[in-house]
Amino acid sequence: MFSNVLVVCVGNICRSPMAEALLRQRANAPHVQIASAGTHALRGHSIDPLAQAVLQTHQVQSSRHIARQVDRHMLHQAELILLMERSQLKSVLKLAPEVRGKTFLIGKWQHHMEIADPYRQPQLAFEQTYEQLSRCVDDWLPYLQSGETR
Repeated sequence: MFSNVLVVCVGNICRSPMAEALLRQRANAPHVQIASAGTHALRGHSIDPLAQAVLQTHQVQSSRHIARQVDRHMLHQAELILLMERSQLKSVLKLAPEVRGKTFLIGKWQHHMEIADPYRQPQLAFEQTYEQLSRCVDDWLPYLQSGETR
């Protein structure tokens, strides 16, 4: 079982907070710490209003989110690091190359699908992002409970 999961995107206001909220709700495991951060975070910003609206539409609770920059400490603390795009792996490994073995695309079980950034896109893009993340999160749930990633 993983007790500390970190979800990473770019700005930490759209995809990763959406995935964090979905993971938290669906894992329903208070002993599992789930957090998110960005490789180029819009520090101090709250979740994008369209991301928030889509989550609310699907009855997904999102805690008061404040965007934060991913750092070495977060990467070391996490037992599992989930990325939205392959390009984020470079940023993560630049900070902490030793975390490669616990870093995966959130879309790993969806043929290594990457989740496109809906930032500054219409609400439809956020709906599509939600649907993709929803499938990816559901695919990760058994692995979160077992602690296996293979």
